[in-house]
Amino acid sequence: MTIEKFEDLIIWQLGRDLAKEIYGLTKSDCWKEDYEFRSQIRNSSGSVPDNISEGFEREGNNEFVNFLSIAKGSCGECRSQIYRAYDRQYLSKEQLDYFVGKTSILCSKIHNTIVKINASGFKGTKFRRP
Repeated sequence: MTIEKFEDLIIWQLGRDLAKEIYGLTKSDCWKEDYEFRSQIRNSSGSVPDNISEGFEREGNNEFVNFLSIAKGSCGECRSQIYRAYDRQYLSKEQLDYFVGKTSILCSKIHNTIVKINASGFKGTKFRRP
């Protein structure tokens, strides 16, 4: 199966969902006074789908893998911030467990995508000869 647009990538869909959920979570009152932290966790979660899409659109697998690595790092950063949010009592234990699980699965899927791309030997669509 050939993926023709980044919107078809499961990892992008999961990243988009994570960013949407983090945004909704951080709209509650306890986050409003901690503007810098709220902005940071929103940015790290949004960076996941943004880097996946940017890397895909560059049409070279080396570049795509590089951007996937950045997306994975942002996902890990978001997970760390989730722990910090719990420590600040912005999240319940159930919310902590949910978001830690969600980000862990997403990091694993991004890693698996990187491994699959590296094993393919395909350089990317911009290197196809006419």
